[in-house]
Amino acid sequence: MKTIYKILFLFIMVAVCGGCKKEFEDNFKNPNQAESVPPNLVLNGILYDMYEAPFSGSERWNQYTAANYFYYATNNYDWTGASLDYTTLKNVGKMEEEANRLGGEVGKPYLALAKFFKAYFFVKMSLKVGDIPMTEALKGVANLTPKYDTQKDVFKQSLVWLEEANQNLSTLIAAGNKELKGDIYLKNDLVAWQKVINTFKLRVLIHLSSRVDDADLQVKQQFAAVLDNPTKYPVMDSMADNLQFVYNESFNKYPNNKDNFGNDALRYNMAGTYLNTLSGLKDPRAYMVAEPARGIAEANGYAITDYRNFVGASSGEDQGIMLDKVQKGLYSLIGRYRYYSGYTAENTFIISYPELCFIKAEGINRGWANGDAESWYKKGIQASIAFYGIKDGSNVVTFLKKDGKLGEFETYNINFSFESDYYAQVAVKYAGNTADGLKQILTQKYLAYFRNSGFEAYYQYRRTGIPQFLTGPGTGNSQRIPKRFQYTTIERTTNGDNLKVALQRQYNGVDDINLAPWIVK
Repeated sequence: MKTIYKILFLFIMVAVCGGCKKEFEDNFKNPNQAESVPPNLVLNGILYDMYEAPFSGSERWNQYTAANYFYYATNNYDWTGASLDYTTLKNVGKMEEEANRLGGEVGKPYLALAKFFKAYFFVKMSLKVGDIPMTEALKGVANLTPKYDTQKDVFKQSLVWLEEANQNLSTLIAAGNKELKGDIYLKNDLVAWQKVINTFKLRVLIHLSSRVDDADLQVKQQFAAVLDNPTKYPVMDSMADNLQFVYNESFNKYPNNKDNFGNDALRYNMAGTYLNTLSGLKDPRAYMVAEPARGIAEANGYAITDYRNFVGASSGEDQGIMLDKVQKGLYSLIGRYRYYSGYTAENTFIISYPELCFIKAEGINRGWANGDAESWYKKGIQASIAFYGIKDGSNVVTFLKKDGKLGEFETYNINFSFESDYYAQVAVKYAGNTADGLKQILTQKYLAYFRNSGFEAYYQYRRTGIPQFLTGPGTGNSQRIPKRFQYTTIERTTNGDNLKVALQRQYNGVDDINLAPWIVK
């Protein structure tokens, strides 16, 4: 009988305590702790994660600049685990969740952009390594070991998302929806975002040039559909449509600025793959981004603005030799007036109008769509040159004085004519829809990528071999340019079985950076 009373007592206490717990939770909720996050606040963080800063490893691996001092950095390609964006994609999922919670017209712009962000970040990750978890990813404790989707399926699904995002935005724009908030790039303009999405779609399709005959992907058909129907698929019309990061003088300073002039202005010089191409084409962008190698000018009696003074080092050169030549004035440093005299230098493109022009020109050159490839090729060059403030007529160029301190500059005048001086050169004037014409398009696209768009210049090299990247003891990796990054260490320890399957499917079971992923095989 006592046992029955004990059990009954325990039952009553559990019930009472349960009620107390509920009452405590109801009456003592923390009023300062948010229970939900507006989607516009989540959007803000996602947008910032799209930004890839210049003056980074990708800049050296794109062979735009080179490090000449080991303490600061090297130029080698001994790549290990890739940096991936699953945390950002979790935030995309959170933004969708909050948009659905709000419902109605308020949430719809965020849901449309979420499709774009999923395509953007999954493509970005796949380009680095190959196959990645996608379909089963981002489910938290519900699935801690997601299977890997093939790279083909990642691109196929991403193209579906981009198509849906475009359609969703068309509907919202037609209905006059202006509910988007938190946009740090395009001022909450859905029309501008639709242009970005379709421009990015063309980038994704051009990445698939080695897989153009895949019946499932329909690369040519999708490319032509965008170019043939600008009403349905609006793309960027000018530099005003760029998706870009804009710097300011307080908290978002350009990575090179006058505060760090003394630390690294001499530790990085121009790379030959980039600067020697500019100087070989007598391209005035050389004056804006680089300084003349004064040792060459003095030894040969060249005028300071002679293109022969603008010389970059091979990224494959031994760093000790490179440093010695820099100290002797035989290599050009990065333009210290442009990049170190203030805090804002230039905007950093994420997706840009010049890139779009060259993508259109390339697709037309390859026969994917009808159009005038030369016209888009010229527009891309002109837009890129104008970005640096160069115009037809007289232009002022500024260099740091020899042995000068920050603020001690000297200026020179140069005359520039696009049609007669620059474009008239055989090496620049479009050679037609031929292999030579394609090489010209890709070369100019590479020049326009300088300090912009993350790894896009490297991906172009990997896809086409243009421009030819320079190798040697300074690039490591047995003097080879790798084809990909390795998978992350944490994936080996937490999802090893699925990773092994993916590696076997792609790379004969070896996580080798010198083996090509599906997209460029």
